Amino acid sequence: MAYTLNINGVNHAVDVDEATPLLWVLRDVLDMKGTKFGCGSGLCGACTVHLNGVAVRACSTPVSGVGTAAISTIEGMAEHPVGKKVQDAWLEIDVAQCGYCQAGQIMSATALLAQTPKPTDADIDAHMSGNICRCATYNRIRTAIKLAAGETKGA
Repeated sequence: MAYTLNINGVNHAVDVDEATPLLWVLRDVLDMKGTKFGCGSGLCGACTVHLNGVAVRACSTPVSGVGTAAISTIEGMAEHPVGKKVQDAWLEIDVAQCGYCQAGQIMSATALLAQTPKPTDADIDAHMSGNICRCATYNRIRTAIKLAAGETKGA
């Protein structure tokens, strides 16, 4: 079936089965490799993207469920005012260890800060709890979120 997807402000025409997860449309059809496959069940957060600014799991979102929503991926975060702050904080704090989960972490952190510009520790815990980091960089992730929010100085 034919779909027109607005991804990072650009329309993309794709012809895929309606049940195809958005993740595979991004990675395999459009060659946008920043969004990662983690668990395939929406539990780890590696595949997080935004639909109209809301963080969702691309692995469990069928392309037919996107409709006319604006899709934002990690490739577009440098152009997003909050996303740029988050990316800069990630680099300053040197959050990534292996880096595999970091695109999803950044997408979730950006959605959090866009919704809650000055999050508490409890806000961060609640919002980021669906993103797993096997390297356990959670303290650096929290510090980077606070830095992006203007609440702390960098390393």
